[in-house]
Amino acid sequence: MFKESGHRQIPAYSQEDSAWARRLRLKVRHTDGSEECYFIKVSVKLEGKEALKGEFESTLAIHNINPSFCPKPIGWGTLKTDSNSHFYICNFDNFTGDMPEPISFCGKLAQLHLSSRPLSPNGQFGFHCKTYNGNLPQENTWSDRWELFFADGLRDVLKIRLKRAGRSLELEALEPALFDKVIPRLLRPLESGGRQIQPSLVHGDLWYGNAGVVSGDVEKSIIYDPSSFWAHNEYELGNWRPSRNKFASIYFEEYFSHIAPSEPLEDFDDRNTLYSVKFNLQAAAIFPDNEEYLQMAMDDIKMLVAKYPQGYQ
Repeated sequence: MFKESGHRQIPAYSQEDSAWARRLRLKVRHTDGSEECYFIKVSVKLEGKEALKGEFESTLAIHNINPSFCPKPIGWGTLKTDSNSHFYICNFDNFTGDMPEPISFCGKLAQLHLSSRPLSPNGQFGFHCKTYNGNLPQENTWSDRWELFFADGLRDVLKIRLKRAGRSLELEALEPALFDKVIPRLLRPLESGGRQIQPSLVHGDLWYGNAGVVSGDVEKSIIYDPSSFWAHNEYELGNWRPSRNKFASIYFEEYFSHIAPSEPLEDFDDRNTLYSVKFNLQAAAIFPDNEEYLQMAMDDIKMLVAKYPQGYQ
């Protein structure tokens, strides 16, 4: 069902070394002598403020559904001593450098996706505030159709990439077929012919750098640094397709032991490719000097455009 990406290996990008946020561990000693640690992220300007608000609201939404699957969010706001600097604070967890154990991790993720389905406001796709993938704002305006929500979000990513990196004539030539043929062909069948999909709360940027194993407990995995919204649950897996993100086929298999792929089943691999296109274009917008992310996205778009020249029939 799932074909491992054949793309060449390139280094995974790390938001831990980002230029748009500083990360700190705060150790607190209480009057009774006990100690606790907290994680603090500090960012600047209005964009940084919105990003930290989005991270708090995303983590809070996940924590309200499955509190064992993410750090407990405590608060966010503006520093009293500097109105241009803003913070987000949550509990601190000490992680190992290991990948999460597939069985327990995928079970928790599937539980998050299933348990959140009745909770989306008005049953729509979107989120109540802007969330950020790194320094990239996401288009989260509510929509009652997944196809439209996804297309609007992808257009927004392309607009930001254009502003940051400049024109790509090759990409621009592919865009009409991508939006007029490929997206309707792969996403419209999810919501037609008597089919429907319920919105699930997704992490939104679930690569290996945003998933951790708590030190001393291999079964306890936690996700963090989310950029959440209510989406088609399979969207989450689009970020697993690029080999740089280290979620191999075993994670797909374990996830689908809890939630089967949506119908039409035969479209799954190409839907997964389409979703991964957005993640690669996001990376291309976040790191405009790295042309490999853009090339990976264009390679997949070309394949899909060639495969679906007639679009939705």
